[in-house]
Amino acid sequence: MKQNRKGIFIVFLLLISFLISCEKHYKHDNYLILFTEPTNNLHGYKNLNGETIIPPGKYEICFTDTFRTYAVVLKPQLGFVAIDRQENILYQVFPFDNGPDYTSDGLFRIIVNDKIGFAETITGKVIIKPIFKCAWHFENGSAKVSNDCTIDSDGEHTIWLSNNWCYIDKKGNKVK
Repeated sequence: MKQNRKGIFIVFLLLISFLISCEKHYKHDNYLILFTEPTNNLHGYKNLNGETIIPPGKYEICFTDTFRTYAVVLKPQLGFVAIDRQENILYQVFPFDNGPDYTSDGLFRIIVNDKIGFAETITGKVIIKPIFKCAWHFENGSAKVSNDCTIDSDGEHTIWLSNNWCYIDKKGNKVK
């Protein structure tokens, strides 16, 4: 009898664990999908039921095709910004080659108060607070950064110049 209760208890725990797992999966799939209105070529977001959540044209361009926790959009006067599901602006996304910064090593560059930091690609969470004046992409786990740099113009392009570059890891610690 005692072993039977133990078996029922184990099955009960497994069932609860399964239900919790399904609930987490369901909430994870609660995302928005980018769509384009063909008449005016305007972008917006719909939920999985096909209901328009963010109407076409609210943002000049939407760059994120699957809006889970954040999306990158173009907002006039602000540039490329990351917004959360309530459409609050999280931060500016660093501009690169006429678009928002691209992902490298799972991170992309962000700007807050004219300083550069890094956010995680999957969640949009700020991983390294914006404290750098100049910062290159992460590559093989490190990025070249500086707070003592100047910006020089080379026609339509700009270049960062510094005698004090250092490398950081994905936690923002200096590395050799």
